[in-house]
Amino acid sequence: MIGDAMAALHRSAEKPIRSRGRAGIVLMGALLFGALSAGALFTGTAAQAQTKIRVGKAQAQTFAFIPADVGTETGLFKQRGLDVEIASFAGDARLLQALAADALDIALGGGPTLAFVAKGAPMLAVAALADAPGSIMVVVRRDGPVKTEDDLKGRTLSVSTAGSLTYWLAQQLSRSHGWGADGIKIATLGSSAAQAAALKTNQIDGIVTETSTVFKLEEDGIGRILVRFGDRIKDFHVHVIYASRKLMESHPEAVRAFLAGWFDSVQYMRQHKEQTIDLAARVSDVSKSVAGRNYDELMPIFNPTGRFNPKALDVLSRSFVELGLLPDAPDMSKLYTEAFLPK
Repeated sequence: MIGDAMAALHRSAEKPIRSRGRAGIVLMGALLFGALSAGALFTGTAAQAQTKIRVGKAQAQTFAFIPADVGTETGLFKQRGLDVEIASFAGDARLLQALAADALDIALGGGPTLAFVAKGAPMLAVAALADAPGSIMVVVRRDGPVKTEDDLKGRTLSVSTAGSLTYWLAQQLSRSHGWGADGIKIATLGSSAAQAAALKTNQIDGIVTETSTVFKLEEDGIGRILVRFGDRIKDFHVHVIYASRKLMESHPEAVRAFLAGWFDSVQYMRQHKEQTIDLAARVSDVSKSVAGRNYDELMPIFNPTGRFNPKALDVLSRSFVELGLLPDAPDMSKLYTEAFLPK
């Protein structure tokens, strides 16, 4: 309602003043009064101009990215002066392409995506979104040939994209068994939906993916959880919030407002379990039972302050070399900033 009134006001303001006459001035005054009244009614303060922020999610179904939707639907971002527009992508690589093309302002992606900052991506990490990788698991067919982790040698797991978090975790799983980085074959299939379809048709042996897809495959009687990465890796930043350099330079206050709204949204989620589950089920296109499992398992992984852990950054820096993204571990201090975090 506030947005409609303000949009009408902006459309009116785009016309030359001389063409309005007395009636036009009266109309502008009425629109302005309506916008301000709506602001007072719904937020308790005078409405303010909204700064548009384009936010991208590396995967639509990932529960760790749900605070963006919560903040949008509850109006928490609007209270911070932001009009947030959300788009989803089939992996971090496509997310970065959109940001590099100036189609995004904020990117919600994986921790290993930090390597692309070192490679020249026009962004910086501005907050540690989530820590231990509890949101990522390996799911295999319930009736398939893979019964234990040892059965994975030489078999194929799918991931989103090359150089992504899921790609590195698949390699780590192979290394942990002494098979080297390529002891498990890795297929890059993009979206979680495409990977689930490949598992159902026996084109792959398993998927390294987020929990919404895993729990849905379980619920449908198709999949079975084989590996929980959150149990194996503790010092980590599984998901990170990135901001474009353009946004940081032109609207630093918008970056601060987005992060403040993000933490407002996480706090709302902690205090409103049922509402969060309902929204997550709708946004991720999963059942309430799947959304509820996500809530119970993943709320603890959210970083409460957004600050980066030196031990987690060390693990990430090694992952860049192991993925072949960089020849040597970079100076991690140049890849992120905590200047925009709430005090």
